[in-house]
Amino acid sequence: MTPLDYIVLIGYLVSITTFGIWISRRIRTSDNYFRGGRKFKWYIMIGQAFGVGTHAEMPVAQTGATFSNGFATIWYQWKNMLITPFYWLIAPFYRRSERTTVGEIIEDRYGSTMGMVYSLFAISFFVFNMGVMLQGAAKVISVASGNLISPNMVVLGMTVAFLLYSFIGGLIAAAYTDFIQSFLIITLSVMLIPLGLKEIGGFHYMKSVLPVHFFDLVNSASGIDAFTIAMLAVNGIVGITAQPHMISMCATGNTERAGRIGQTFGSMVKRLVTIGWALTGLVVAALVIKNNATLSDPEMAFGYACSHLLVPGLVGLMLSAVIAANMSACSNFMVNTGALFTKNFYKKYFKPDASDQTILWMGRYSGLGLSALGVLFALSIKNVLNGFLFTETLAAFMGIIFLGGVVWKRANRYGAATAVIISLSVYYIVNLLTTGKLMLVYKWKPGPFGIAMLSGFFVFWLVSILTKPEDRDKIDSFFDNMRRKSDAKEPGPDGRKPLAEDTGDDLLLLDLQGWRRKERSRNFFRRYREDLVGFFLSWAVVGLLILLAWGILQV
Repeated sequence: MTPLDYIVLIGYLVSITTFGIWISRRIRTSDNYFRGGRKFKWYIMIGQAFGVGTHAEMPVAQTGATFSNGFATIWYQWKNMLITPFYWLIAPFYRRSERTTVGEIIEDRYGSTMGMVYSLFAISFFVFNMGVMLQGAAKVISVASGNLISPNMVVLGMTVAFLLYSFIGGLIAAAYTDFIQSFLIITLSVMLIPLGLKEIGGFHYMKSVLPVHFFDLVNSASGIDAFTIAMLAVNGIVGITAQPHMISMCATGNTERAGRIGQTFGSMVKRLVTIGWALTGLVVAALVIKNNATLSDPEMAFGYACSHLLVPGLVGLMLSAVIAANMSACSNFMVNTGALFTKNFYKKYFKPDASDQTILWMGRYSGLGLSALGVLFALSIKNVLNGFLFTETLAAFMGIIFLGGVVWKRANRYGAATAVIISLSVYYIVNLLTTGKLMLVYKWKPGPFGIAMLSGFFVFWLVSILTKPEDRDKIDSFFDNMRRKSDAKEPGPDGRKPLAEDTGDDLLLLDLQGWRRKERSRNFFRRYREDLVGFFLSWAVVGLLILLAWGILQV
């Protein structure tokens, strides 16, 4: 670290905090604070989805995994690649719910008890993820700075910065700073590659010293085979639906399409930069061989590259980008944590008649307090990749009841509760039997996960069939709301929100269980026009990204 690096790093922290506070002048109501008034443009939604979905531990984990086992480990981060087009299909559910938190949606579908259970999970999810992010940043900072700067001091500065502007500005500050910080994250993802290739003499040297399988897009030697990819995809599509920040990702745009574009193509940008992280891992593997060095921990590979390749000024820029990756997600998580506590606990159980200003301030204080718990969890995380996959796995078990409740009307609270208990229990029992150890965070393996998910879905179906259904009027109201446009400027003929089928915005997944009925094929392409066009366009982008990765490996 040189004086120039300190200037860049401190300058970034001061600038982004000042911008966040400045943009916060718009906050007047709790809806502005929690949902940004649902007025974000599509490009802000892309930046928000990319920033929140990209954390400091991800380049650390991916670079370390590629360093150890080759490029095919990209599928640990690309686990959602093959299900990203489905984001286009599910995004409108959250906006049409007219809710502030996913916990409220679960309560609408299954009742207050399940809503409370979900909200407890969601708060834990945010705490766990913040902990993983902080650990990821610490690993980079400690090595990249040559241990000349205390990781704790940087984490403290980062935390104070995002807490300050998020406390004041809520989701508006979080979303706009996410957009700005997304450009730094992209810089982080590619800046080491040309410097590393120059240092080692290009692709020729890299391919001459590394195993051939390091340059495969898919292989079993990396620990990533077809079955693992399939299980990671299941983890992704089921888990993403129940992740508690999906409301802010999909429901805060000024239109339903803005939410679709943001969540789908913001995620595509992340898939793109992941190629840079994986390629960096290959470069570092060759660099270590050239320098006759060894790394005690593969996840130190990213920091090793930073300390050996970056010149004064660029070290500060890199650390700023690492911090940006954390701050963009942590700021959003803090706002969502406050919303969960305030809407699902404080207003419901402690003060139902609370004024909007009281709700606003309680959201600020509760988000601040609960965010501090993430620091404590960070101290227990040893492996960043395992910690990341652990939080995603917990979300997948909750996703059984969210996704199942949307595509299947007969689902009820008894099936939902049993599914969560059984899937979580089976996951830990299978891991205990295969490892002989009882742990909070197990190394992710496709077998135990697949068995747990299959068990969860089975009891979800079985118990729902065998027990009393939910109140018919309540369920009909829930699904009727999902069939109506949430961004219409004028009401329909009946004075309510217009039906989505009239504008080509009917939802394919909503009709999943009724494909055999003749009426489902009536005006099919007109009714589902928005779903179909966006879905196939998304698959085209997926194909291009995979082709790009394959092409790079052929160089």
